[in-house]
Amino acid sequence: MKIIETTLPGVMVIEPRVFGDQRGFFLETYRQDVLKEAGIDVNFIQDNHSRSTKGVLRGLHYQLTQPQGKLVRVTRGEIFDVAVDVRRNSPTFGDWYGTRLNEENMRMMYIPPGFAHGFLVLSDLVDFLYKCTDYYHPESEQGIYWNDPDIGIKWPTLEVQLSDKDQHNPLLHQQDNLPVYSANTP
Repeated sequence: MKIIETTLPGVMVIEPRVFGDQRGFFLETYRQDVLKEAGIDVNFIQDNHSRSTKGVLRGLHYQLTQPQGKLVRVTRGEIFDVAVDVRRNSPTFGDWYGTRLNEENMRMMYIPPGFAHGFLVLSDLVDFLYKCTDYYHPESEQGIYWNDPDIGIKWPTLEVQLSDKDQHNPLLHQQDNLPVYSANTP
């Protein structure tokens, strides 16, 4: 596995080694020792699988009470995946990083707790899998409006389909409850 640091401390892109021939391919999608050596020393406790159609945008979401780190990947289709630093007082507060994840590049991205996460489906259909460091806790889930001008995410398209909930997410500067940055964590 190749670990690529991004412009956001703690957010990393992982390129697995893919072994393929005319029969198909093999790759390791999770290897604790390699991730630990790269600074991703976490315990994943929940796996999720999401399927969405073209133009669906999910996010930007984070949890307060049970913040989740996420190791995300695509097994079918393509997305534009985004992490936003929402940790109050962080040197990179409000900054974002985005990359394409798809079934061809087989890349993964790790988003640590304290970051909002969202993705936009670019293909006709996508299967999106992710490992979480804490359980889903709907009572503490928060959302930020996907196209907040202060964040300025450069989405590949602005023609998106949102859930009712995500259509009404507040802007980042309207958030009352944000995680707090600690110099002891990335």
